[in-house]
Amino acid sequence: MAQSSMLKVTQVKSTIGAKHNQRESLRSLGLKRIHHSVLVQDTPLVRGYIKTAPHLLVVEEVPGNVAESE
Repeated sequence: MAQSSMLKVTQVKSTIGAKHNQRESLRSLGLKRIHHSVLVQDTPLVRGYIKTAPHLLVVEEVPGNVAESE
């Protein structure tokens, strides 16, 4: 598999009061609650989800070889 970078996305704020499209973007990323983290591939689709609600998320880049060992 090629070296694709991964992103660790963590929800840090509640979706209460957020717009519907922001809630749906977090749901599409697999986030369900505050302090829940997921590892996702760094793709334009995922970047778009993150751009929709950056104030609710913390994003960290994880090297591809570290993510494969988990």
